[in-house]
Amino acid sequence: MNFSAKMFSLLSAVAIAAAFSTGAFAGDPIKIGVAGAHSGDLASYGLPTVKAAELVVKHINEKGGINGSQVELMIEDDVCKPEVATNTATKLVSGGAKAVIGHICSGATKAALPIYGEANIILMSPSATNPALTQSGDYPNFYRTIASDDAQARTEVDFAVNTLKAKKIAVIHDKGDYGKGLAEFAKKFIEEGAVAEVVLYEGITPGAVDYSAVVQKIKRTRADAVIFGGYHPEASKIVTQMRKKKMKTVFISDDGVKDDTFIKVAGKYAEGVYATGPADVSSNPITKLYREEHKKVYGSEPGAFFDNAVTAAIVLTNAIEKAGSTDSKAIAKVLHTQVAQTPFGEIMFDEKGDAIGVGFSMYQVKDGSYVQVK
Repeated sequence: MNFSAKMFSLLSAVAIAAAFSTGAFAGDPIKIGVAGAHSGDLASYGLPTVKAAELVVKHINEKGGINGSQVELMIEDDVCKPEVATNTATKLVSGGAKAVIGHICSGATKAALPIYGEANIILMSPSATNPALTQSGDYPNFYRTIASDDAQARTEVDFAVNTLKAKKIAVIHDKGDYGKGLAEFAKKFIEEGAVAEVVLYEGITPGAVDYSAVVQKIKRTRADAVIFGGYHPEASKIVTQMRKKKMKTVFISDDGVKDDTFIKVAGKYAEGVYATGPADVSSNPITKLYREEHKKVYGSEPGAFFDNAVTAAIVLTNAIEKAGSTDSKAIAKVLHTQVAQTPFGEIMFDEKGDAIGVGFSMYQVKDGSYVQVK
């Protein structure tokens, strides 16, 4: 090999090494993970995120991909269980994911985050609302396109006290990272306000067949309202048992209950139930585009957190494109300093990883559907 050939070989090796170290694209697919509950009782929360990611990536790939590279989704089911989520995260990391959309439930997210952190991979959730995920400072690689539970609990308490004029409030939770965390904030805000009283604060066991014991306790307190932190399988059972006992106590819950599955399971007993959820963004042109495409491609209306998941997929892929790299530091810099156009308008992230300007609204079940309370 002559000097010129040696020099060419050396320069090629240096260029290849530089490409790998900076995350520059070389035509290979950019792998993005999608993790969440894709089966089981909470699949109605996770599957809309899969479909949102598929639709966003479809648009990107049809236009030539990101800087010449096609985007490839790696879809893994964690059933919203922490012990499964760690395996899910390990699969995505070992499979070469450069970023991950998910997880869906706060407990599963918390369990998976150390694995992504060690691999220096950004995780962006459309639905994990536990405040500590961003506020503790333990997970600098975590971002979310939904507001945290302290904001959600504040919305619930303000509505119960100021709008419904509730004086006695029972606060119930499912003992999980999500439900208990929200309930703790609700209890704190009620007590700080000194206008209403927490007459019962209690955890229940998820998956139980019967919740008559806690329902009876609520009845004995003569509570004006119940604030429940948790998911729809437990909420539907509690509400059903309350209404069968002729209890008119107002039931207020969270985005873990603002799902059509709750209405289907609770049936007529769902009527009148309140639940917080992301603000209605149906008038946004990007929202309209993706909701219509969902109906066209999948033959159904989008489910829970779909708009938040579209937002997550858009901001992540936009950051990779603008960074010109799959390096997490380069991606993070874009997320913190440049806006992306999403269903929630122009989005960027604060120093903790929370989306700026994304909040909650109150909804009520009326005639079998959730309607935003004006």
